[in-house]
Amino acid sequence: MANSIVLTEKSPTENSSPRGKERERGTGREKEREKGSDFSELSRRIADAGLLRRRPLYYTLRFGAVALALAGGVTAFLALGDSWSQLFVAAALAVVFGQLGLAAHDLAHRQVFTRRRPSETGGLLVANLLLGMSYGWWMNKHTRHHANPNHEEKDPDVAPDILVWSRRQARKAKGLPRFVGKHQAALFFPLLTLEGLNLSFSSFKALRSPSMKRPVLEGTLLVAHFVLYFGGLFTVLPPGKALAFVAVHQGLFGIYLGSVFAPNHKGMPMIEEGTRLDFLRRQVLTSRNVRGGVLVDAFMGGLNYQIEHHLFPSMPTPALGRAQVITERYCAELGIPYHQTGLLASHREALRHLRSVGEPLRQAR
Repeated sequence: MANSIVLTEKSPTENSSPRGKERERGTGREKEREKGSDFSELSRRIADAGLLRRRPLYYTLRFGAVALALAGGVTAFLALGDSWSQLFVAAALAVVFGQLGLAAHDLAHRQVFTRRRPSETGGLLVANLLLGMSYGWWMNKHTRHHANPNHEEKDPDVAPDILVWSRRQARKAKGLPRFVGKHQAALFFPLLTLEGLNLSFSSFKALRSPSMKRPVLEGTLLVAHFVLYFGGLFTVLPPGKALAFVAVHQGLFGIYLGSVFAPNHKGMPMIEEGTRLDFLRRQVLTSRNVRGGVLVDAFMGGLNYQIEHHLFPSMPTPALGRAQVITERYCAELGIPYHQTGLLASHREALRHLRSVGEPLRQAR
C-alpha cells in the first residue's frame, strides 16, 4: 500500500473540456457521478435493501450474553478467592472487557437506539462505569477519526504521540516518538498491553477539557469504576496477586482492543493536507476489511467490515455482511480499489507499514 493519497476530485475545468462534455452525454447515472453523488447512489441501494433498520432482538441477545459473561467472571472471582487461578479469570475478563468496548462503540454510533438519550445513557454506563473509559472523550475523538480517517493532520488516531504513521511524521519526530519509532513494528504489540491503562489515563485527563459536556457525571462514574475494581481486587487478593491480576487483565484487554482496531486502517494510505477526496473514496481508500467468517465477526464485533462501517456508521452490526457485498460490487463498477484480507494478513500489512515509515529514523544518525 502507498503511504499517502495524492488523488484529487475532478476540477471544474476538467468537466468543461470536450472530453468532460462527452462524458456528460452519457447515462443518467454517469451524470450523477460527475456531480459527486457516487455515495448517494450507494446509499440508495443500501436503504432499498433494508440494511439501516434497527435490530433490537440482536442487540438484546448480544448485550445479554456479554452481561452474563461479566456476571460469571465476577462470580468466579469471588468464588476462587486467594488463588493464582484468578489469573485465568483475569484473562477471561479481558475478553469480556473487549466485548464491552465494542458494545460502547455501537451505542456511541446509535446502532442500538435511534434516539440520543438512551444511546448516551447506555454509553456512559458501559464505558465509564464498567470499563473505566470516558464516553464523552472517546466519542469526541472517534467522531473526528470517522470524519477524516488516516488524515495526517486531522485524524487523532494517527497523531504521532508515541508511534509514527507516515514518513513525514517520522522526519519531524522528536522525543519519545523518535526513540520508539525506530523499532515500532517490534514494539507494537508490547505497547498494546498498556492501551487499557492509557484509555483510563486519557479519560481522567480529558475531564478538564472544555469539550467535555458532563465532567462531573463522567468523573463520578470513572471513580466509581476504579473504587469497585481495585477495592474488589485488594479485598479478595493479597497485594502481589492483585497486581498480577491487573497486569494480566489490563495487558490482554489492551492487546484485544488493538487487535480489533489496528487492522482497520493501519497500513492503508495516509491522506496528506490539501488532498481532496469525496466522502465515498475517502472512507473506502483508507479502510481495510478483514475476512474470516463468524468467528472473526464475533471477535471484532463487526468492525472487520470497516469499509461499510465507515460509510454507514449507524448501520447495525448484523447488516454489515450484506452491505459488504453491495458495496464491493458498487466500488467495482466505479473502479474504486476495495481492499480486504485475512486477519493475520491484515496485521502483517500494518506491521510492515510501521516498519517502513520508521525507516528515516533508523537511517538518521
